[in-house]
Amino acid sequence: MAPDYPPNARSPPRLTFLARWPKVAAVIEFFNPPDAPAPGAFSRATRAAGLVFVSGTGAGNDVGGQAPAGSAAEQTRQALKNVEAILKAAGSSLDRVVQMTLLITDPADYREINAEYVTHFPDGLPARHTARFGVPTTAKVAFACIALAGD
Repeated sequence: MAPDYPPNARSPPRLTFLARWPKVAAVIEFFNPPDAPAPGAFSRATRAAGLVFVSGTGAGNDVGGQAPAGSAAEQTRQALKNVEAILKAAGSSLDRVVQMTLLITDPADYREINAEYVTHFPDGLPARHTARFGVPTTAKVAFACIALAGD
C-alpha cells in the first residue's frame, strides 16, 4: 500500500499519523514500582506509543522517603538510580533515555551535578534541559525523562 503523505516528504506528519490510527495513541500504561510509596497526584511513569515518560524523581523523596543529606553529586547518583528503577519497572533503561529534564534547587550545584550526571551515560548523553524547581523538598536535584520503551 502506498503511503498517504507527499512522496517527497521524509516521514508522515505526526498529527496525521495519530489521527488516522487513534488506537496507537490511546493505549497508555501506568507504572508505580511496588517498593515506592504512593506518589500523590501522578504516576511514577507512563508508557505510550513506544515511549516511557518518567515523572520528576529525586534522591529519595520520590522512592523511599526524604532525600538523604549529602552533596549534590551524591543526590544526583541516587536520583538517577531511582529513575533507573522506575524505567526498569516500565520496561526501559537509562541507556534508552532520549530526553532528560534536570530539576535543581540551587544553580550553584550545577557543575557538581553535571560532573556526576555524565558518568551515567557513557554511550552518549540524551538531550536535556534544566529548570529550577520550587516544590517544597529537601532534594537538591531531581530528574524527569522520556525513554524508548523496551522491545
